[in-house]
Amino acid sequence: MANFVFLNLLLAFYLSCIFSLSNAQNAIQLPLKSVNLGNWLVIEGWMKPSLFDGIPNKDLLDGTQVQFKSAKLQKYLCPENGGGTVLVANRSSASSWETFRLWRINESSFNFRSFNKQFVGLENQGQGNTLVAVSNDPGNSENFQIVRNDADPNRVRIRAANGLFLQTQTETLVTANYEGSTWDDNDPSVFEMTIVSTIRGEYQISNGYDPERASQDHRNTYITEEDFSFMSSNGLNAVRIPIGWWIAYDPTPPTPFVGGSLQALDNAFQWAQNHGMKVIIDLHAVQGSQNGNEHSATRDGFQEWGSDSDIQDTVAVIDFLAARYANNPSLAAIGLMNEPMSPGVTLETLIRYYQMGYNTVRKYTSNAYVVLSNRLGPANSKELLSFAGSLSNVVVEVHYYNLYSESYRRMDVQQNINFIYHQRSSDLSALSVPNGPLSFVGEWSGEFGTPVKSKEDYQRFAEAQLDVYGRATFGWAFWAYKCDANLWSLKWMIENNYITL
Repeated sequence: MANFVFLNLLLAFYLSCIFSLSNAQNAIQLPLKSVNLGNWLVIEGWMKPSLFDGIPNKDLLDGTQVQFKSAKLQKYLCPENGGGTVLVANRSSASSWETFRLWRINESSFNFRSFNKQFVGLENQGQGNTLVAVSNDPGNSENFQIVRNDADPNRVRIRAANGLFLQTQTETLVTANYEGSTWDDNDPSVFEMTIVSTIRGEYQISNGYDPERASQDHRNTYITEEDFSFMSSNGLNAVRIPIGWWIAYDPTPPTPFVGGSLQALDNAFQWAQNHGMKVIIDLHAVQGSQNGNEHSATRDGFQEWGSDSDIQDTVAVIDFLAARYANNPSLAAIGLMNEPMSPGVTLETLIRYYQMGYNTVRKYTSNAYVVLSNRLGPANSKELLSFAGSLSNVVVEVHYYNLYSESYRRMDVQQNINFIYHQRSSDLSALSVPNGPLSFVGEWSGEFGTPVKSKEDYQRFAEAQLDVYGRATFGWAFWAYKCDANLWSLKWMIENNYITL
């Protein structure tokens, strides 16, 4: 009997050691030193512009904002009141009401979305030839072909669904019933097209290429296990991986998105485990777009996330991710949403979603951290602290860039560095409250606003950020690992001695 008890005690001790060792191996060593694997599973065109080179008419992708000025009248097309009524051509100058956002059907055919979000089309659901902007969902009568002049691609004619061209008969009468074919200035069907702005994100590349070419090769080659080896050997212990909502529907996500991102994320988890690293999953792009930026995979730049159905759809993605990776030893955290924009996303709506997302993660794991991103725009940086304080293992995420404001350009190098040591340090300290959430600088960069800088200036600026952001209790994540713009590429900065971890 004594031997039996002794063996049981020995077995229990052995199992407890194994369990403790396993927990130690899986434990998250905070604060994390991590890097964003941006432009991998969610495309951001500015980071590698050549990805778009093979797209026909690549300057007319989804979300491109265009204006059309009648060559004959020298007036701009515009839906009256920004949408909801007839199209006219009576504006001498162009602003937002005179600007249309393209929805690309193919390389030459498009829908035109107005300022108020209605689509331009033929009246009476295509039965007439007068132009109106009244439809909330584009159909065949809202389809238009942009025919470009070979000698000047910004000199165009617009063919409607009835096969005839738009013409400006008068300033208040725009119809689709012209059959001529000249490019003269007095031709009422000729327009001067101005491209105001473009978007180059996941939606644009997927819809610009055919599905077989969109981004599969890029996902297979942009980040490999060799990169994880490089990161680990240079002092990084985690990666933050931006993903899009369509990953939950892989391998056949809704059009135009293409499959492959789920396998890539699975690979990343395995590579992280192979090299002793942790993974922060970051839901970077949600259906409807939480900020209107290209990295949210928006189609046309409108910020439209926030309805009850949007919240339910996004929670379903979190459920998919938590169910799949909760027990993976490399999982550190799940970020519920990247950079929601104020005031479009209200605090009330965001907290309601964050509560539901947190509850969803907790169905599968009590150990993984849940990351709550602060809102961009006019918002209090401490607005999530009270809510987050009632939750366990949560992190409030902030993004710090000395960019995107003229004030940083007016600062010299030392003033930008001082701003890190004083203002950023103060901002970060304000997020550290007793028994509150952890703090995480989820994005920062080696670039900053001062126009002229030396290598030593960049080194000093990076050192200041590492010093201050190293005080974040959850850690930091540099944006990004790879980028054609060198000062945004941690790999390049390490290899060229701009930064030492």
